[in-house]
Amino acid sequence: MNAILNYLALAVAYIRLNLRAALEYRAAFWWQVGGMFINNTMWVVFWVLFFTRFPVLRGWTVNDVITVWALAASGFGLSASIAGNSLTLASIIAQGQLDVWMLYPRKLLPHLLLGRMSIFSIGDALFGFVVYIVMIRPDLPHLVLFLLLVLSTAFLFLGFSILTGSLSFYLGNASVLADQWRFALITFGTYPAVLFDGGAKLILYTVIPAFFISQYPIEALRNLSLGNAFMAFLGAAVVLGLGVFVFYHGLRRYESGNLMEMRG
Repeated sequence: MNAILNYLALAVAYIRLNLRAALEYRAAFWWQVGGMFINNTMWVVFWVLFFTRFPVLRGWTVNDVITVWALAASGFGLSASIAGNSLTLASIIAQGQLDVWMLYPRKLLPHLLLGRMSIFSIGDALFGFVVYIVMIRPDLPHLVLFLLLVLSTAFLFLGFSILTGSLSFYLGNASVLADQWRFALITFGTYPAVLFDGGAKLILYTVIPAFFISQYPIEALRNLSLGNAFMAFLGAAVVLGLGVFVFYHGLRRYESGNLMEMRG
C-alpha cells in the first residue's frame, strides 16, 4: 500500500510540473485543447445525424454511440495527458533516449511515462466528460459507473501504447507500426460493436482489443451490470500487464544511445 501511495504521489507531482510548464504558453494551450474538443464534436454530430436517419442499428441507439465516444475520448485523453510519453515510446526506445530515465530512483517505466504531458489530449478528456453529462444526462449510479469505466479505458489505452511502443526493442524503430496500431484501436473502439461478427470479432478481442471499449462498458452502462464492468477492467488489466511485461523483457535488449541530457 505504501508503494502504491508513493507512486500516486509521484504521478501527482509530475502532473503539477507538466501542467505548469504547459500553462507558460496559455494561448497555445487553450488552442490545442479547444481544437481537439471541436474535432471530437464534429464526429459526434456525424453520428447524431446518422441516427436521425436510422434510429436503431442492431439494437444500438444514438445514446450508445455518444456513450462509446465519451468513454473512448475520456479514456484516451486521461491516459495520454498524464502519461504523454506513452505516445512516443517507440521512438524514445529506437533513438536510445532511455538513458536519462534510468538515472531516476524507483522503477524506470513510471518516470518515463509520466515525464511528458500530451496537451491536446486534455481536450479529449474534457470532451468525453462534458458530452456524456450534457447529452446523456445520467443519474448518479450511471455517472459513477461511467467514471470507473473511463479509468478502465485509460488503463487499456496505456497498456496498449506500452505494448506497441515496446516493439522497438525487437523490431528497431517501430514508431509507425505503434501509431497505426493505436489508431486502429481508437477507430474500432468508437464504432458500434454490433457491426462486427466472426473473425473480425475475434480480432477485436485480441489483436486490437477494441471490444473492451465498445462492448463491455456499453453493456455495463445500459444495465448497470457489474459483471460487464468487471470484464472491461479485466481486459484492461491483461493488456496493461502484458505491456509492462513486454517492456521490461525488451529492456534487456536495449542499447544505450550515449546521450547526455540535462532535465530541470
